[in-house]
Amino acid sequence: MEKVSDRLNKMAVSATLAMAQKSRDLQAQGIDIINLSIGEPDFNTPEHIKEAAKKAIDENYTHYPPVPGYDSLRKAIVAKFKRENNLDFTCDQIVVSTGAKHSIINVFLSIINPGDEVIVPAPYWVSYVDMVGLAEGTPVVVKCGIDSDFKMTAAQLEAAITPKTRALIFSSPSNPTGNLYSKAELEQLAKVIARYPNIIVLSDEIYEHINFVGKHESIAQFSEIKDRVVVVNGVSKGYAMTGWRIGYIGAPVWIAKAVTKLQGQFTSGACTIAQKASEAALNAGSEQCQEMTAIFKKRRDKVLAFMKDIPGFKTNTPEGAFYVFPEVSSFFGKSYNGKVINDSEDLALYLLDKGHVATVGGGAFGSPECLRFSYATSEELMTEALIRIKNALAELK
Repeated sequence: MEKVSDRLNKMAVSATLAMAQKSRDLQAQGIDIINLSIGEPDFNTPEHIKEAAKKAIDENYTHYPPVPGYDSLRKAIVAKFKRENNLDFTCDQIVVSTGAKHSIINVFLSIINPGDEVIVPAPYWVSYVDMVGLAEGTPVVVKCGIDSDFKMTAAQLEAAITPKTRALIFSSPSNPTGNLYSKAELEQLAKVIARYPNIIVLSDEIYEHINFVGKHESIAQFSEIKDRVVVVNGVSKGYAMTGWRIGYIGAPVWIAKAVTKLQGQFTSGACTIAQKASEAALNAGSEQCQEMTAIFKKRRDKVLAFMKDIPGFKTNTPEGAFYVFPEVSSFFGKSYNGKVINDSEDLALYLLDKGHVATVGGGAFGSPECLRFSYATSEELMTEALIRIKNALAELK
């Protein structure tokens, strides 16, 4: 009998990966699809990082690594935290995993019991809520709209806390909105968290280096809560290393030990060659990241300028990452050939079928009134995609 677990049945398919697959299926049929659905830099991994990987192969880094990662990589992560974030960690607080996504689920499975609540500001990254559910926790979604730049206030956080609250997770810079929290905003959140000693904070900082407004700020900088903050990061976005699958945490020692215990039964250590490549990336600093960020900022400005000319789009100005998250509810209720657009998922499918542009509906991010666009593609393709979108939307009546 073909019967999967209840655990799996409760889990949604990743909306971003699902749309990417639909795009590939249409492309396989010979249809010219422009994919703005996937969150992946369109740059290749820098040469010095690839050379480090080749050297690691030649030097036979091909045996099982320590579960929490090579000491040399963990030392590079400790140095990175100090150099770039002024955060003090020791190697026993660092665990290297197979991507930041793996890092997050490791933490949830290590700290959440059935019924524990996890506060998730919306819009949120698509996997947070399902990860909480997999860990048998209860997501408590806090709605944050475009008029507040999609950010949660201290008052909203305070109102969401109950005796069952075990954790808070958020990303800054954000996927899907591109917005980031300032030091002052994080300080206000930290003051609330400080009053509740049982709450663990997961600060997802994977887009740290794609920041258009200045220095990255981490909530881990505030001494009153630092011993309850898990900083999640990795090399995928800032170093164009999505396929290498290396993420890491800086965490209280007891959480790092718990994650190591769990990972020892799930995957053991992350890929040895990818670890040595990541070590080279981190030790080289963030200059290469800054070059990519300058290109992303130029694209962002062009996208926003174009979107202002699309009737019905309401946009704000993302301060990082490589996403725009316009509110598109003005199109709900409109139709094409008798088919009504009820929500942003319908709109995303319409743009795929009519405009041959792949986007992602905001419902998967907890904001069904919005649509996510990734501008991690060339300016030429982005311009063509926006023209197609504008023309397709003009046909809705």
